[in-house]
Amino acid sequence: MKNLAVLDPKGVPPESAQLERDGYAQLSSVFDAAEVAQMRDEIDAVFASSTPERVRDDKDEFRYEMLNRSAACQAAVTNAEILRVVEPLLGEDCHVIANTAWRNPSDFPGGVWHCDAGPHIPRSADVPWDDRIPYPVFAVATHIYLQDCARVDGPTAVVPGSHRSGRLAPFDQMYAEDLSFDGRPPAVFDVEAGDVALFVSDVWHRGLPSQSGGRGRYFLQAHYGRRDIAQRIRTTDEVNQLSPEAIARATTDRARTVLGLHDPFFYDA
Repeated sequence: MKNLAVLDPKGVPPESAQLERDGYAQLSSVFDAAEVAQMRDEIDAVFASSTPERVRDDKDEFRYEMLNRSAACQAAVTNAEILRVVEPLLGEDCHVIANTAWRNPSDFPGGVWHCDAGPHIPRSADVPWDDRIPYPVFAVATHIYLQDCARVDGPTAVVPGSHRSGRLAPFDQMYAEDLSFDGRPPAVFDVEAGDVALFVSDVWHRGLPSQSGGRGRYFLQAHYGRRDIAQRIRTTDEVNQLSPEAIARATTDRARTVLGLHDPFFYDA
């Protein structure tokens, strides 16, 4: 499948070029008020009728596989405006690899700077990237916002250009709100309900801690990956290609992971 951004960067949407160059982009008013309300209603119903797949820090904040549980969420991940941006980077045969609804509370403590996957092309700091080669993108996260999210609410922040670093965020600055790369400070997604934030899997990003009077975050997350990246919409203990006999014979943690039985991580949570 042709990668149009590689063949002709001028022939793609500006948001696609920004994702490749800066690691993030933002789309405004992709979903109208009625669509946002329908997604909220269906997500709230899933939260009310189900238990969390796992609980993080004693908070009930997310539900997996939303496209299986909500018609509105399924429609959202096929939105043409989103696909218009990600397909030039991932290919016209890209697919959703994870789909999780998040409801972070008003006392959201934030998270650490991290990559969702990667760095896919690891390099040391003294090996610069040759800008004649478009930086490859393997997966793109999208946050479909279902309520406004300003700095007080604990928004998502990204470090522009950090996906090109070939490195993880520095461990001694995991909570530093002023973390920068190549002199570029963090960009904060200040969004309204119906907006969509996008960022590549290698970029350094985090949820910032909410502030007094904040409401937290409420969004539908969809990760899109190249066709050769496996879906993780359901956890591998539930959906896998193994026989019961093979699973029973895997008696160590490494034996399980080498067969494909992985614990949930970024795309599953």
